[in-house]
Amino acid sequence: MRKRLIECVPNFSEGRDKTVIKAITDAIESVEGVKLLDVDPGEATNRTVVTFVGEPEPVMEAAFRSVRKAAELIDMSKHHGAHPRMGATDVLPLIPVSGITLEECAELARSLGRRIADELEIPVYAYEASALRPGRKNLAVCRSGEYEGLANRLGHDDGADFGDRPMDEKIARTGATACGARDFLIAVNFNLNTTSTRRANAIAFDVREKGRPKREGGKPNGKPLTDENGKTIMIPGTLKGTKAIGWFIDEYGIAQVSMNITDMARTPLHVAFDEVSRAAAARGIRVTGTEIVGLVPKRAIIDAGKYFLHKQQRSSGISEAEIIRLAIRSMGLDELTPFRPEEKIIEEMIAPKGEKALTDMTCREFADETASESPAPGGGSISAYMGALAAALGTMVANLSAHKAGWDDRWEEFSDYAEQGQALMGELLALVNEDTAAFNLIMTALGLPKGTDEEKLARAEALEKATLYAAEVPLRTMRAALKSFPLLRAMAEKGNPASASDAGVGALAARAAVMGAGLNVRINAGGLADKALAAELVKTANELAAEAGGAEAEILKIVEEKI
Repeated sequence: MRKRLIECVPNFSEGRDKTVIKAITDAIESVEGVKLLDVDPGEATNRTVVTFVGEPEPVMEAAFRSVRKAAELIDMSKHHGAHPRMGATDVLPLIPVSGITLEECAELARSLGRRIADELEIPVYAYEASALRPGRKNLAVCRSGEYEGLANRLGHDDGADFGDRPMDEKIARTGATACGARDFLIAVNFNLNTTSTRRANAIAFDVREKGRPKREGGKPNGKPLTDENGKTIMIPGTLKGTKAIGWFIDEYGIAQVSMNITDMARTPLHVAFDEVSRAAAARGIRVTGTEIVGLVPKRAIIDAGKYFLHKQQRSSGISEAEIIRLAIRSMGLDELTPFRPEEKIIEEMIAPKGEKALTDMTCREFADETASESPAPGGGSISAYMGALAAALGTMVANLSAHKAGWDDRWEEFSDYAEQGQALMGELLALVNEDTAAFNLIMTALGLPKGTDEEKLARAEALEKATLYAAEVPLRTMRAALKSFPLLRAMAEKGNPASASDAGVGALAARAAVMGAGLNVRINAGGLADKALAAELVKTANELAAEAGGAEAEILKIVEEKI
């Protein structure tokens, strides 16, 4: 399962006092599991934008601590700056990065807003996807009148969603906060083979959602037309959820279409690239490359890579690294400066750096580590790895079949199989590492003190919990490896006939994975104090092992007929 990651980008009403800014970011970094990505203070705006990321629970805690610290150190009654603001923590958006939906982030933001109101007594307006009133989706509506207008709003119909009350001494110091959820904003520039800002602007107006003013006679220099209310009539652009302008960059000597993609669901990065390329070509101009400003979620790059593979009628069931490389080449992400995934993709940037996981080792390193006198990795990790290799073989046959001469009309069918195999391989590789982690938990529990009755009880409970986990992990390996049999059978029956033996080897590896993991279930279940639960685990493992034996026999029969 993908790790659930969210980004938080709070804006604090202090951009000049480095001591205050540092105290706030220290509060964020005091939470384990959170990575601070960026701190951007502005002197003229007297405002600092902070970006940090992590799993939901630590991000929520870090956000709360930062709001608390800002409330302690920033006095809004003395604040002046060029940017609109209404509180010490002015806005607090949560943004889905991976493994979590915008709707889930919206609920988290409401929960965070309630906590801020209840524990810190700061009024909170819910905005964007978290809005409790339709009109409050727009941040400008929530912040109407700014800090100076709060006294006329709080305690009235236009009051806060959480912690609303008339203006008092505490609110005079902290102001109010807008807490919400929004989708990830991708800032991207499309490089053009022109130096003309006017032409770059024309392309931007063609594609941006707002479009361009409708002019008298349809002429570029005609007078803008207005409706009965005197509002300029606009001709919408082709890309929803985008804002764009054209500009010239002295540093590179080129014009660009500079775009903010505010709704990735409606306009993915690759769709924006293709549409800007189309609009540019219609004006005799080429998009020569793409520049990502700041960070980008992995899904945006992966979706782009798969899109370009499918345009070529090629299988997208290949490794993430290959897909990312194709996306970089297809959109020219490294035309101006190198595009390094570890520096530009959020998930890559926050990946833990340190001791190698088993699955980061070379084949030789993994074998050497297994052969060492350490008891882990052992049979459980090896079983999961055999399952991953089984899925890998099924994926290989699918990819070879997708590219087989004369089978061009079947590329999508085999691409789907290959993607299934990639997902299974990823699940089983994760279990390689998790099985060793489960063993380490048992060793930790065994090392707990056992002097007093209380210590003995705590040790026994920890050991029972760790032992159960150590039995459940290989059971998950059995289930995951079993899921590779339908893929392998399909490849034996329908895949490239020259690779039938590979599907057969995959079936042998899958059954070995199931049987090996079953042995681990049984030996760990034997250490459980709850014998009824142990018996249930062993019964399930035996049933899965029997199912694997039958599936393997069926696939080998098909393979024998093919070869």
